[in-house]
Amino acid sequence: MTSYKNLFDYELISGPFDDPIQNVSVCFLSRGEGDTVVELVAPLGPNSPIDLTLKKGGGPYHLCYQVPNMNSAIDHLTGQGSKLLSRPLPPINFQMREVAWLMTETGLLVELFQA
Repeated sequence: MTSYKNLFDYELISGPFDDPIQNVSVCFLSRGEGDTVVELVAPLGPNSPIDLTLKKGGGPYHLCYQVPNMNSAIDHLTGQGSKLLSRPLPPINFQMREVAWLMTETGLLVELFQA
């Protein structure tokens, strides 16, 4: 994390958290109030959902949207051709607020986070 501070002025704001449901370890970085939050994701063990991304060299993995109504957001995205990959589940790192995963028709992985 030191390199993110030195290079981009990011500070650790939360984590790291081990999430056995998602099989990842995550932490969150930001440069301050109103700034975009960056989530760093690492595999928690074998067969983590990010293994394929890491084998390809890493990089951006997905986009996450905080939504006021999870079911409405899922209905909207699936109505636009996205496929629901994981129904809403409460992860460790978001105070047990539900998270769902979808894949758009163009192959973009989308995480929905209940506000």
